[in-house]
Amino acid sequence: MQPSPSRPGTQPPVADLLARSHTLGADPRNTNYAGGNASAKGSADDPVTGRPVELMWVKGSGGDLGTLTEEGLAVLRLDRLRALTGVYPGPEREDEMVAALDHCLYGRGGAAPSIDTAMHGLLDAPHVDHLHPDSGIALACAADGEQLTRECFGDAVVWVPWRRPGFQLGLDIAAIRRAHPEAVGVVLGGHGITAWGATSQECERNSLWMIRTAERFLAERGTAEPFGPPLDGYAPLPEAERRSRAAALAPVVRGLAATDAPRVGHFTDAAPLLDFLARAEHPRLAALGTSCPDHFLRTKIRPLVLDLPPTAPLDRAVARLTELHAAYRAEYAAYYDRHADADSPPMRGADPAIVLVPGVGMFSFGRDKQTARVAGEFYLNAVNVMRGAEAVSSYAPIDEAEKFRIEYWALEEAKLRRMPRPRPLAARIALVTGAASGIGRAVARRLSAEGACVVVADRNARDAAAVAAELGGPDKAVAVTVDVTREEQIEAAFAEACRAFGGVDLVVNNAGLSLSKPLLETTAADWDLQHDVMARGSFLVAREAARVMRAQGLGGDLVYVASKNAVFAGPENIAYSATKADQAHQVRLLAAELGGDGIRVNGVNPDGVVRGSGIFAGGWGAQRAAVYGVPEEKLGEFYAQRTLLKREVLPEHVAAAVFALTGGDLSRTTGLLVPVDAGVPAAFLR
Repeated sequence: MQPSPSRPGTQPPVADLLARSHTLGADPRNTNYAGGNASAKGSADDPVTGRPVELMWVKGSGGDLGTLTEEGLAVLRLDRLRALTGVYPGPEREDEMVAALDHCLYGRGGAAPSIDTAMHGLLDAPHVDHLHPDSGIALACAADGEQLTRECFGDAVVWVPWRRPGFQLGLDIAAIRRAHPEAVGVVLGGHGITAWGATSQECERNSLWMIRTAERFLAERGTAEPFGPPLDGYAPLPEAERRSRAAALAPVVRGLAATDAPRVGHFTDAAPLLDFLARAEHPRLAALGTSCPDHFLRTKIRPLVLDLPPTAPLDRAVARLTELHAAYRAEYAAYYDRHADADSPPMRGADPAIVLVPGVGMFSFGRDKQTARVAGEFYLNAVNVMRGAEAVSSYAPIDEAEKFRIEYWALEEAKLRRMPRPRPLAARIALVTGAASGIGRAVARRLSAEGACVVVADRNARDAAAVAAELGGPDKAVAVTVDVTREEQIEAAFAEACRAFGGVDLVVNNAGLSLSKPLLETTAADWDLQHDVMARGSFLVAREAARVMRAQGLGGDLVYVASKNAVFAGPENIAYSATKADQAHQVRLLAAELGGDGIRVNGVNPDGVVRGSGIFAGGWGAQRAAVYGVPEEKLGEFYAQRTLLKREVLPEHVAAAVFALTGGDLSRTTGLLVPVDAGVPAAFLR
């Protein structure tokens, strides 16, 4: 593939721009999630004057090329945008030009214009791509990037020294294009690449040519061990040991990373990352931090790196992580103090977003799972950039002062302030047992709707996976297969929760079953089964939950779905009711024991939940209907008519009570059992 110099052309429809964006955004070698932007210029008839007007469509602020829609495009009048050059006050005041872009919007303007809008509009090319490929950034962050760019591309691509994104960078690139008409793009020092073309297809071709040419150049010219020789004792652990170690460390690391604000975690042990951490140069390179603004805005300027081999005892690793975290916070505060001035936004938090553990992998953190995952993906991009730069030169990111200017940019602060207010359970991680049906499914749905990440735990793997998919997939929910009578399965479920989201904050003991028999027909096996699942199972789940929550040091919530039968003496129900009374007393006992850890323990006592209940559908409904002498299809109505409110209790009502106990308004409540029975006087708590 060869570059194509720009030629005069005509504007293709917006569909061509979206298709190009999707092609480029679908391959992580081209750009990272939400990174880069693309534009197209053309004309449309002004609905007011009826005369044609020159327009530009460009990806708006916060969008993602791979999933871009027409609604995600900003639409501007080119004549007004380019007229801004006449009022531009210079680089020291270029931030003022962002507000001026609003006066260039066409009609309602679509999405909010991004900081790169001027780059696209001022360039005299019908189609423009600005991307952050690892290969391009490797050249952009190499110590002799300008020379390497010339060697790699010849006259087809021009080097642009580092400049913060904005209006002046747009002017610089426009001037370079005028001075180098043969060029098809530029490498932006410390940043990425920009390419252009006369048609959408030509622009895409030029972008991909730059990326693939840089990849080949790095591969052919690069040294065999850009990260240095293997570091003795730092080889990756075998997979099973690695995953076990990650699960043990995750809640500790998450607790540290959430010192200033709640955070969700993500774990990855990708091979390129493990290789980086096993090499002699990784401490030096990690300390240099990431370079591309898109990287360090998500990863912070540098990670926290555990300086112990993976075979170090776990307690030693935990103690060292705690020491390193304190040092990281002090260093970050000093970094802020070195560069902040009277106009700087307040420090946003001193905790790391990336924690690297040699031989194990990387923990990344964010306000939600997607943000945490993307931060990890960006750091992996940064590792690839370091590898490329070190292979042909040496890695030389932009300096610390420039990083601070980006991180605490007033425009970045304004973007953060525009973000919607977090939902009540945002950044909380919930594990719900028996979550594939009935009350458990309703609870999982409600907690997810309120912002929690949810671990859908159930014996039925297929149905649990279906619920997790319904809730939004891996960034929202994961399914785990667990029989609560099996200790090893409970431990495995919590380990998976720790690897998926960083830990657990909210556990709902809901798994259950029921057998309705008179005393003389109740066998010891019936009794044992009921108690194994609900009394013993709840105890085992609570014990593992407490272990994880204590490791995090963030407090937490345990909620038991007990029953009005815990206090109501119904007929022919000895095994079920006795185990529900056991659960109810576990609430009181654990509230007393765990309160010092900030762990609140509460419960709900529902009446019989017939509709949507897996237990009732599995035979319990028929048994109870026979006891009360009513048709099974009328059982819900029968339960409702014996209540004060004459209302049937549904799974969603129980879920609402669970949320009420955990959503923040009852933060000083523990040891409470909340009736959800529409008013059964015999079950009133005394």
